[in-house]
This record gives sequence, structure tokens and C-alpha cells, in this order.
Amino acid sequence: MNGSDLFSLSPLVLIAGTSILVMLAIATWRKHWLTLCMTLVGIAAAFGSLWLVAPLAPRRVTPLLILDHYALFYFGLITAATFAIAILCYGYLQGHTETREELYVLLLVAALGSMVLVASSHFVSFFLGLEILSVALYALSAYLHTCSRPLEAGIKYLVLAGSSSAFLLFGMALLYAQLGTMDLFRLATLLPDARNSPLVLGGLAFIVTGIGFKLGIVPFHLWAPDVYEGAPAPVTAFLATVSKGAIFALLLRYFYSSGAQHFRPVFVLFAIIAIASMLIGNLLALLQNNIKRILAYSSIAHMGYLLVAFEASSATASEAVAFYLVAYFITTIGAFGVVTVLSDEEGDADTLEDYAGLFWRRPMLAGIFTLMLLSLAGIPVTAGFLAKFYVITAGASAGIWALILILVISSVIGLFYYLRVVITMYARVQGKEPQVEAHAIGGNYVLVALTILLIWFGVYPGPLVNVVRKLVSM
Repeated sequence: MNGSDLFSLSPLVLIAGTSILVMLAIATWRKHWLTLCMTLVGIAAAFGSLWLVAPLAPRRVTPLLILDHYALFYFGLITAATFAIAILCYGYLQGHTETREELYVLLLVAALGSMVLVASSHFVSFFLGLEILSVALYALSAYLHTCSRPLEAGIKYLVLAGSSSAFLLFGMALLYAQLGTMDLFRLATLLPDARNSPLVLGGLAFIVTGIGFKLGIVPFHLWAPDVYEGAPAPVTAFLATVSKGAIFALLLRYFYSSGAQHFRPVFVLFAIIAIASMLIGNLLALLQNNIKRILAYSSIAHMGYLLVAFEASSATASEAVAFYLVAYFITTIGAFGVVTVLSDEEGDADTLEDYAGLFWRRPMLAGIFTLMLLSLAGIPVTAGFLAKFYVITAGASAGIWALILILVISSVIGLFYYLRVVITMYARVQGKEPQVEAHAIGGNYVLVALTILLIWFGVYPGPLVNVVRKLVSM
């Protein structure tokens, strides 16, 4: 590794270095605001370094990592989302008595693991990034350790992640036994000649299963809503966005680079998973009375929508996935951000009753939450509408009309439970105006910024589309 290689790793080094500096600062002087400031400065520095690294891309840094424009795009998405979630964490933790500062160390480590994932070009770095992310998320999910629900969420995520790792390792072992390599680019040259091998097909099936647990897609979703419900609200936002986005970016790189998506059994398997995720995710969300569980099942459905673009395997597929993930990040962080701002030390504001008459008590939050839900439903003038349109366009270019039909039908089903929440917020209910505490102001700024982006990309998506086309095409 030479100096240029090391410099190209600047975004990863800055995030890792910030986590170490924050940890040392905590050991010497505990100040919540100082910890937040150090975290935000480190994340902003990593985001800014992307422009310095971009002229060096694409660059293979050892056999483990590839720093290309695809990786840099997702680096930017991950760091921007982590920046917003860190601000939400500040207001959320102010109302709790637990030690607050360590959460930012865990958040930075989880972001680092996500970035390693999207830059992986080898099974070793793939698994290393996955474990860095997962171990941090165990602790983040159970961070409010004096409460029973976060502890339950942490234990259940531990079991899910452990199962995922076991399937992934076994799948990697089977592929290595047949092909003798763990390099993704070498796999691309060897897989076509071994597509009928039982070891290859079995290995791919185990890898899909492991990734399925991480994405929380059907039928690997059973404990995912429980984790969403029990984890602290800003941590749930991270789980639903950064964690899943990194895994999906890795899925796209792995299967597109290796050519595995062209195997008929792989296509059929993902098609079944996509259909099941879209239908079951939306149908089960209709039965929920907990906002975090509703958003959890909604997330399952949205992963199904993304799989439709993945199945297209066309020139626009990777672009559709990238645009969809940007819209999904904005919308989901905004939705969980509203939950975060409304939560207090007694618990998260995650029941429908907590939102009854919200418009008449907190009109700004009700308006923001309405826009986020409408974007998730794919209503025009929001980024979510164009994201779904992009996915449908990619699917149509590949002629996968059955999946497109299921996407449209399931989206209509999803509209019902989104509108249910909206109607609850605008219903007149007698209630006392809650006091807006100072620590919620930072979270409010984040929500306003996300709302502006939501409308901007819904009305004028051109700049984002150009960036996606330039950086993400595979």
C-alpha cells in the first residue's frame, strides 16, 4: 500500500479516527454537547474528503477494498444520514438518565462498518464490515439498558445477526470450495462455468439467506419489527436506513459484479422474496397500532420494491436503486425523527394514541410527518413518488411485468395504513399543548432540512439524477 492508497481511504480513516478521539474525550471529560460536536465535525470531515478522494477513483486498495465512484456515492449517503441521526440522538438522550456519550462512539463504529461493506471487493472485507456494523448495532439496540424493551431488542438482534453470519460464512465456504477464490472480480470470471454446480447453487442460497436476515425481508423478517419497536427511536432510524442501505449496496455490487443475478434459480428466488416482502409487509402493517412497527413492516415492503429494481438487471437498475435509497433515507429518517422529537424519558412516542390530534398540538410536526408518510406511499410531489417511478421504469425496461403489477397493488394496500396515521393526527382530540423543550430544537432543524429535500427531489430531481447516473452506473 502506497501513499495514494492510504489517502484514498481518508473517509474511512476519518470516521475511525473520530470514534477513537470521541472515546478518549469521554474518558477524560464527559460533556454531552462536546461529544456531539466532535462527532459531527468528524462526520463532516469524512463527507468533505469525498471530493478530495474522487479524482483517485477507481482504485483497488489491496484485494479487500475498491474505492470507486459507486463506493464514494454510498459513503456520502451513509455519512450524511449518520450526521442527521447524531443530531436526533442529542435531543433524545437529553431526556434520559443513562450515560449518553458512548452512543456516539457506537454510532461512528456502525457507520464505519457500513462504509467497509459498500467498498468491499472480497469476502473477507465483506464479513469484516458486516461484523463491525452488527456488533455496534447490538449495543445500540440495547443502549437504554434500564428498560426491558431495548434489552429484548438487543438480544433479538443478536440472534438475528448471529444467524445471518452463520449462513453467510457457510455460503462463502461452499463457493470457495468450488471456485478457490473469495475475490468478487475473480468470481465473475469463474461463476459462469460453474453455474450448475451444487456447491455454487447452495453457496448462493446460503448467502441470499444471510443477506435476507440483514435486510429483514420475508421470510427472514419475524423478529425485525420487535427490534424496531424496542430499540431507541434514533437507533431504529439508523437500523432502517444506513444498515439496510449498506447491505443492499453490497448485494447489488456482489451479484452484479459476479454475474450471479443472471442465474435462473437466483432470479426466481429473489422474485419470490420480492413478491412476499411487498405483499406480506404491507398486509401485516395494516394490523399494527404501534407506529414503529408500522414503519418496520413498511420497511420490509420497501425492500421488496428495491428488489424489483435489482431483478431488472438493466442499465437503469443500479441508478433506480441509488435514487430510491436516497428518497428512502430522507423519508425514513424524517419519519423516525418525528417519533424521536415527540419521545421523552418515559418512553418513545410509538403508539397511535400518541399521535391523536397531533396537528392541533404540534402542527409543524404533524405536517412533516404527513409529508414523510405520503412519500413512503409514493404520492406525487414527493421524492418517494419519483423513486417508485424510477423502479417501475427499470422493471419495465427488463419486462418483469408481474413484479411491477405486485408493486402497484401492494403500494395501494400500503396507502391505507399511511392514511390511517394521517387521519389520526388530524382528528380533533382534547389535549394539553406539550411544552417544547430546548433540546428538541436541533431535531426540529433536521426535520425541516429533510422536508425541504423531500419536496426538492420530488419536484426538481434533475441534479440528483445526474449525480446518480454519473457515479452509480454499473
